Amino acid sequence: MAASLVVRRFAALSGASAVTAGAYGAHGFKNSDPDDYQRQLFETANQYHFYHSLALLGAAHCGKPAVAGTLLMAGIGMFCGSLYHQALTGDPSMRKAAPVGGMAMIAGWLAMIL
Repeated sequence: MAASLVVRRFAALSGASAVTAGAYGAHGFKNSDPDDYQRQLFETANQYHFYHSLALLGAAHCGKPAVAGTLLMAGIGMFCGSLYHQALTGDPSMRKAAPVGGMAMIAGWLAMIL
């Protein structure tokens, strides 16, 4: 299967899961304080999840879709995943993955130049 097809499919799954997570966050944190740190973490994770799901669509059409797509997917998993985890569980044990994930996202955007 071509790398661009795999990246497009992952983009579709990522976008769908971002919508699902956003809906959960809108309802799951409904009665919490709007200044609640966990809610803010969740909203940040969801926002970046959406942005990078759309970036994956672009990555599927760049010169090296496997490179850009892999970096973006890794970034979504590490950055958004660690923020979602902390927001939902209150456990900060995975927070060190967030900066690594952020760097992977940046590298993914830059890889689309290739």
